[in-house]
Amino acid sequence: MSNDALQFKEVSFAYNAEDANSQRMLDSVNLNVTRGEFISIIGASGSGKTTIFKLITGLEQPTAGKILLDGSERKDRLGHVGYMPQQDLLMPWRTIIENAALPLEIQGVRRSEAHKRVKILLQEFGLQGVEKKYPGDLSGGMKQRVSFLRTILSGANVLLLDEPFSALDAITKLTMQEWLLVQWQKRENTILFITHDVDEALFLSDRIFVLTDTPIRELKEIVVPLSRPRTIRDMNSTEVVSLKEQLLRKLRHKVML
Repeated sequence: MSNDALQFKEVSFAYNAEDANSQRMLDSVNLNVTRGEFISIIGASGSGKTTIFKLITGLEQPTAGKILLDGSERKDRLGHVGYMPQQDLLMPWRTIIENAALPLEIQGVRRSEAHKRVKILLQEFGLQGVEKKYPGDLSGGMKQRVSFLRTILSGANVLLLDEPFSALDAITKLTMQEWLLVQWQKRENTILFITHDVDEALFLSDRIFVLTDTPIRELKEIVVPLSRPRTIRDMNSTEVVSLKEQLLRKLRHKVML
């Protein structure tokens, strides 16, 4: 089996490609993500971050090139990646356990068996004792725990997280970042994480892809110089502070153009 969880091979994409005035977003882009990596994608609004996620999930198809998962080209990628959006999208009329069990039910697992599988993970995800509550009873951080549990239960190796903590307050956000790293290291999933937050990208990631040009012709890659496990104190190292300044300059330049 390929060690590459995800590959783009000369991928191009344009919205309304048949239109002469179509908006090109990607132009012969290559991308390799190794199994078990944590990759962040940062860029200004409209730079193509969400488009990349749509292509990975199969919600959009390339106008040219190939997208491979685990070394194989797939057209039906939606069922082979997990997706966690910015909003938790929990169903307000379903209890927490019912919300978490949804991907299992979609896969055809009987409801009683699906709930049994969810119960095993409740304590690990900090949700013990709230399984019979409804989303409206939970804090933002707790809702995101449910959303991530639901993403994990999709069974996919590649997980796409689209600014999942952007609506949280600073303390809750940091707590969730630390919690996410623990869950990721325990399960060894491959994560692609969209964020506008440079500190968040540096703290979480092995590599960061910076989007500065549209259409995207290459993903500018930055390797984060931090070993694992890491703590928030590591963010104060001279090397990381310097790297943060470089990233901010790149992003500011794009916004000012």
